[in-house]
Amino acid sequence: MFLKKGDIVVIGSVALAFVLSFLLWLPFSKQGDRVIIKQNNKEIYSGSINKDHIVTTDTNTIVIKDGVVYMDDATCKNQVCVNSGKISKKGESILCLPNKTIVTIE
Repeated sequence: MFLKKGDIVVIGSVALAFVLSFLLWLPFSKQGDRVIIKQNNKEIYSGSINKDHIVTTDTNTIVIKDGVVYMDDATCKNQVCVNSGKISKKGESILCLPNKTIVTIE
């Protein structure tokens, strides 16, 4: 299958739009200042993202350190929450659906 000139223009335009939207969004994402942790729809922790703290439940370990938050350990099988990385910007979250744990930055 060969690409035609029009196909290349469409693919290039979509790629350019994606890159530009990402570059425009980047400066508007703000550093968060609070961490909210909920489990089973109940708030179990609320605190500053700038104060180092470890929150441990029966199922999860959440680390707040150096202005970032990450899920260090979880009892779930898939470990998506542990592998989701560190968050620090307003609106970002880490979800552990099997353990019904939500970590949100505000």
